Amino acid sequence: MKKISFFILLLSFALLSCQNIATFKENQKLLGSIRLLDTYLQNNDERIVDILQPDVSFGHSNGWIQNFEDFKKDFSSKKVTYKEIQQTEFSEIKKYKNTVSIRRKIKVSGTYKNQDFEMKLALLEIWIRKKAVWKLWSRQSVEIKP
Repeated sequence: MKKISFFILLLSFALLSCQNIATFKENQKLLGSIRLLDTYLQNNDERIVDILQPDVSFGHSNGWIQNFEDFKKDFSSKKVTYKEIQQTEFSEIKKYKNTVSIRRKIKVSGTYKNQDFEMKLALLEIWIRKKAVWKLWSRQSVEIKP
């Protein structure tokens, strides 16, 4: 009986470890997509569209809201260019099925219509996993005033 109990305990531990490894790998893919988003924004890299859902929505700290087509047009025209995007805090991650909400803070600097800016932003991002790929579905930013 002790051998059976030990075997069940060992099997349970192995299954739990596999689950944790799968969750870890999934989270690593998501974090990679988040880093890609920031890198693509900072480098004005057109590959950014590859990690955006076709019905993505960007809510900016100035109240400006962009859909996919607006974002692509403004991004390619370099209406806004980012010199630096630095993540300063990662405060929350919540998952439901293939959807994850993330709260994080970033420090950004760049140019908007030839005007330099620097600010700290709090972000709420919603990511959806489709076919093992994480894509941004929604992003809302709020400026953090000193």
